[in-house]
Amino acid sequence: DALQTTPESMTGWGSESVIAMAKHWPGGGSCEAGRDAHYGSGKYAVYPGGNFELGKRPFRDGALNLPGKTGKAAAIMPYYSISYGVTGNNLGQAFDKEIISVQLRDSLGYDELVCTDWMITDDYKGPGVHYGKPWGMEENTKAERFLQAWTAGCDQFGGNLDYASAMEGYRLGVARFGEDFMTGLLRKSSERILRNMFRVG
Repeated sequence: DALQTTPESMTGWGSESVIAMAKHWPGGGSCEAGRDAHYGSGKYAVYPGGNFELGKRPFRDGALNLPGKTGKAAAIMPYYSISYGVTGNNLGQAFDKEIISVQLRDSLGYDELVCTDWMITDDYKGPGVHYGKPWGMEENTKAERFLQAWTAGCDQFGGNLDYASAMEGYRLGVARFGEDFMTGLLRKSSERILRNMFRVG
């Protein structure tokens, strides 16, 4: 029932719609000293003057509050950064349940697709190397990174075809939380992914 198509006149979506992904939640331009979070030297986002909430305004007042029937962007992408001193979790934003589930989903009521930025489950290769960006989870396994992002509230993994680690992460989740929990979590993610495909036919 959740995936049943609804008339275009009611939802605003249709075969001529464009599925847009807004990024980077919760504001990706605040890397320490202007560094780049694609690299380990830029993994921390900092907020001089306590301006964390300011970075969320383009989402709160824009991408999540659009004119017209759709009302919001169809997908959101968090950034790589660790929001230093904000949640106390010291995790990259896609791994941080406070950032995704609490602030985006619960507080702003966003129940659409959340897709991670590219290669967050891959290993960090070293300074200046553009590869894995598992900030805050460098010492964890790839499977643990998948599980952490899922339980944080992410649905889809950007730039990632590592099925074996994803399945290992699922099995790890079953061992920790039970099969019903993990099945429900991934069914909800699947619904969000498929919903966008159905919306545009």
